[in-house]
Formats: sequence, structure tokens, C-alpha cells
Amino acid sequence: MTSSVAASLAAALIAAAGIAFVVAGPQRPTARTAAVIGPAAAEESGAPIYYQDPDGKPSYSLVPNKTPDGRDFRPVPAGADISFDDNQAETPPPATAAAGGSGERKIKYYRNPMGLPDTSLTPKKDSMGMDYIPVYEGDDSDDGSIKLSPGKIQRTGVKSERAAMRVVRTVVRAPGTIALDERRISVVAMRAESFILKVADVTTGSHVVKGQPLMEVYSPSVSSAAAEYLTTITSKTTSGDVQYGRGSRQRLMNLDVPDAAISAIEKSRTVPTSIGWTSPRDGIVLERNAIEGMRVEPGGVLFRIADHSIVWALIDIAERDLGMIAKGQPVTVKARSFPGREFTGKVEVIYPEINKETRTARVRIELQNPDLILLHDMYVDADIDTGSGEAVLTVPESAVMDAGARQAVFVDKGQGRLEPREVKLGHRGGGFVEVRQGLAEGEAVVVSANFLIDAESNLKAALKGFAEGAQQ
Repeated sequence: MTSSVAASLAAALIAAAGIAFVVAGPQRPTARTAAVIGPAAAEESGAPIYYQDPDGKPSYSLVPNKTPDGRDFRPVPAGADISFDDNQAETPPPATAAAGGSGERKIKYYRNPMGLPDTSLTPKKDSMGMDYIPVYEGDDSDDGSIKLSPGKIQRTGVKSERAAMRVVRTVVRAPGTIALDERRISVVAMRAESFILKVADVTTGSHVVKGQPLMEVYSPSVSSAAAEYLTTITSKTTSGDVQYGRGSRQRLMNLDVPDAAISAIEKSRTVPTSIGWTSPRDGIVLERNAIEGMRVEPGGVLFRIADHSIVWALIDIAERDLGMIAKGQPVTVKARSFPGREFTGKVEVIYPEINKETRTARVRIELQNPDLILLHDMYVDADIDTGSGEAVLTVPESAVMDAGARQAVFVDKGQGRLEPREVKLGHRGGGFVEVRQGLAEGEAVVVSANFLIDAESNLKAALKGFAEGAQQ
């Protein structure tokens, strides 16, 4: 390498690093000065072409100089080279464009000093007079990996972490509403034509218990069935045979006469004028249609009573999360009306349909409601723990380069060499992501500054493509 080429290369590298040039003069140079091209005789005589700080700092002088503590600057001969990877000057092994003597590295091509996608097979200068930078064989890998110097790794903050087996706990959060348990709703209706004589002091919203009187009803069909039953159980011929009274008693039960009323007939041995109707379960009166004096047709609903001690939470799960939901998974439900209060349950049913407007699927959770504070149609938020409890191969989420259709990571091969590798991902949770394909346990991946590395690899790929095109 000639003195002019070496000096030009040094000047180009210094300019790229942002170091100011200072013209030589009799005054003392500043701490950040650089060398200009020396005479051709400098190489022949072995004289230094500039002087550098003895500690390797980016401080240069055209003339002998001293540090603030009195030490001499180090002379740099014409054959020396400069590297700013570790902020110090280094003298690499001699390089040449020819594959001559042993120990010499061959120059593969020259690239633009400003990083532009422009290469050359021979030495040249750019429009600003800067020499193109040689790229040696071995520095440009053919396996798609890139190599960073220790200085660049330290400056960019590259960190690696090994892929390891972990339990991924993914929580799916979704909104929903409270609904009544369909199995805990009862309807009070007449099975024969009847007349309501009296209604108890029960209104919509009242809480009733099983057996509590609701109303008194007169029904010709019920009175006829009661008289038949009474005749059967009081007859001297059939009273001693239980089988004879079973049919007439069953008729009363078919008319939905309460057990308490049938027991009263058996005890009093008389046919009552009216029958007292009672609540079939504990719960809240959701509907009351009974009015004193009204005539009721068969099938007419007079009361609707629901048990609120156990309710359903109907949660709308986004279609993309449906694959992670399974029956039996634990769920924590929070009511917006009661901050800080939590209700626990499990996924009981996954409804086999998708809402075409919202693209959600409905999931049912059964919740205990002993305080009766969860009301019908109340808004709630659910956290569904979808973790399986089994350890899977994972990496930190920051290690994944997600391009939408493809995901990749940078595998740290050691000695500054990084290999981009496509991976197949699974569940996410707790800052980690499952890797189903592309990595092995124990392989180190880059977890920080990978976007800077990706930009570096794209630049090198472009330069390599231009170089291959120029050689053809």
C-alpha cells in the first residue's frame, strides 16, 4: 500500500468518524486533529506521517506533540493502518490485492467509504476524493451471518441470552356480562283454568324462599281432583289399600298442586275452596303477572323466580385467542361496579359459534354469588389463565424480529458473529415467547440492539450483491 493510499484511507476513516481536520502550523494542535497526506519520501525513509496519542485516543498531530501530562505522542509510519472499532490504532497484517506470499490476505473488493451500495474491484476514489475501503476475503461471510467487532458490540449495547425451557403463562383478557343460570329459573303457571283469589305481598325484585306463599287460587279442575282423592282415601273399601289412592293423588300432582296443599287435604279430610300456591325455590322475583280476581288460562305465567346464588359470566373472546381457550381453565372475573372484588371460576362451556359482526366467540364461566351482588346484564372483565403448566423452549420477546409473515432471531455464534435465523413461534406470556421451530435449547440469541444489527446485515447484503454483480 503506497503512502498516499494509506494516508488517504486514514483520512477517510477519520472523516467518517466525525473527527475535524486541522491544518499544520506552528501552533500547538488540538486534541482532535488528523493527519494529511505526507510526501512520498516518507515511506522510503520510514519517517512518521503523523503522531497519535500514546493511549490510543482519537487525538492526532502532524508534528511531534505531548499529552497534558508530558508524555510524547506515538509516531505512526506510512505502512500503519487505523481502526476505530476499539478507539485505538491497530496494525493489521499486511494486505494486498494479489494472492502473493504466505500470511497475506487477499482483497475481495472495495466498498464505498460512505456506506453507499457501490463497490469496485480496483482501488478508486469517490466524488469527494475519499478512497474506497478494501474488503478482505473472510470478512464477508457467505452463510448470511454478519460479524461485529468487540468495539461495535460494546457501543451498540448488544446483549445475548440463551434459549431455555420455561412455563409460559398467558392471560387472555376479555369483557363480558353476567347472565342467569338457565337451570335455576322457575316459572309459576297454572295447568288448568283458574281464578286468583288473593296475591301475597310479593312484587318484582322481592326475595322469596322455597315454600313461601305467593297466592290463593280456585280451580274447578283442582277441586274435582281433590274430591276424588279424598273419596278414595276415606272409603271403607279402599282406604286400607294404598294402591287405590295413588292414581287420584297423581292427578293432583299433574295439576302442579303444591305438596303442602296435598298434605293439608290428607290431614283435614276436606276439600278446600282455594289452594295456596307457594314458591318452588329460593330466589328473586323477576316477573309478577298475578292480579287478584283475574282469570288464568292454562299455561299462563304468573311468577318467574330466579336463583342468583350461582350465575354465569358470558365472556366474548377474540377469534385470534380462541385457540388458547380450553374447558377447565381457571378464570378471575372482576365486576366494574365493585373495584377490588374478584370472583373465581372455570371455563365451563365454549359455545360452538362465532359472532360474524364482532368476530368473537362466547365462553361461559360459572360463578358463586353468595352476596347476590352480581346482577343480570352487569358488565365484567375476565382474566383467563391459558398456561398449560408444561415447560417449553422460550426466548425473550425482545429477541424476535417480527415482519408479519416471518419471524426471525439473531443467533450469537461467538466472536462477534451473528446468524439471522427464521423461527416458528407459539404462545406468549410474562415477557417470553415460545419457539416451536428454528432454535435448540442453550443457543444464545440477541435480546437487545437487534434492529441495529438488522440494518447492518441489510447494508452488507446490498454491498455483497453489488460486488457479485460487478464480478460477473
